[in-house]
Amino acid sequence: MKLPIYQIDAFTDKVFRGNYAAVVPLERWLPDSLMQAIAAENNLSETAFFVKNADGAFDIRWFSPLTEIAFCGHATLASAYVIFKRCDGLEVIEFVAKAVGRLAVCHTHDGQIEMSFPQRRPEQLNEIPANLILGLSIRPQEVLINQQAYVAIYGTEQEVRSVVPELNLLSTLGPLDVVVTARGDEHDFVSRYFWPANGGDEDPVTGSIHAALAPLWSDRLGRSELVAMQVSRRSGLLHCRVEDDRVYISGQAVQYLEGTIEIPDA
Repeated sequence: MKLPIYQIDAFTDKVFRGNYAAVVPLERWLPDSLMQAIAAENNLSETAFFVKNADGAFDIRWFSPLTEIAFCGHATLASAYVIFKRCDGLEVIEFVAKAVGRLAVCHTHDGQIEMSFPQRRPEQLNEIPANLILGLSIRPQEVLINQQAYVAIYGTEQEVRSVVPELNLLSTLGPLDVVVTARGDEHDFVSRYFWPANGGDEDPVTGSIHAALAPLWSDRLGRSELVAMQVSRRSGLLHCRVEDDRVYISGQAVQYLEGTIEIPDA
C-alpha cells in the first residue's frame, strides 16, 4: 500500500525551525498498531493522520514515536497547511478529535493559520511531586497543573532557558508532561516543554500547551492577545488570543518534504 506523506515545519516561516510533523492523509483509518509503527518510523515529534468524514470535517489523530497523543497543536497546524494546499479555495477547516472536540482552523488576514482550541487553564497544585522538583535543575517559583502537564513557573526568561531536565525523573510523572514558563524579555511569555513519558526529551514547539499558558499569562498580564516564544533549540513563535472558553493559536508553517510511503496492506 502506498500513501502520501508530508513533512511540515510548524510555527515558523523557515525550514529547520519550529516543530516538525509528518502528515498522512487517509481514505480510511488504518489499524492503530500500523499508525503507531508509521509514527515510530518517522521518528518526529508527531505524525498526524486524518480522514474526511461524512459531514465534510476531518477526523484527526496524532501519534508520537511512543504513543497516541490526545491533543497536538503543531501537527494540527501542519495538517491544516496540507489540506489548504491540496484544496485550493477552501477557507475554513474543521477537525474533530476525541479528546478535545471540534477544532476550527482558518487563514488570518496576515497569512497565518489560526486554530480554535478549548481553553485548558491550569489550576494551583497543592502537593508538588518530589520528582518534579528533583527533575528540574532550577526550582520553580510555583507549580500549576492541567489535563496535560505540570506547569512550572519561573521568575525570568533566562531561568527557563537555563533549566536542565533530569528526564528519567520527569518520566515518572507520566502520563503528565512538564512545561516551564516565565514572562519573556522580548515576547509576552516563553516556555519549554519536556515529555519523556509520551514522546521524547524536549518538544520543539507545543501548540496544545498554549491552551493552558495563554489563559494563565492573559490573567497575569491583563491582556487577551499575547505573543509567545517557545525557546527550544529550534524555537517557534505563537500568536495567542483568549476569548471566553476558547484560545486561538496562530502560526505559520512551511513544507520540507512531500513523498510516498510504502507500508503493508492493512
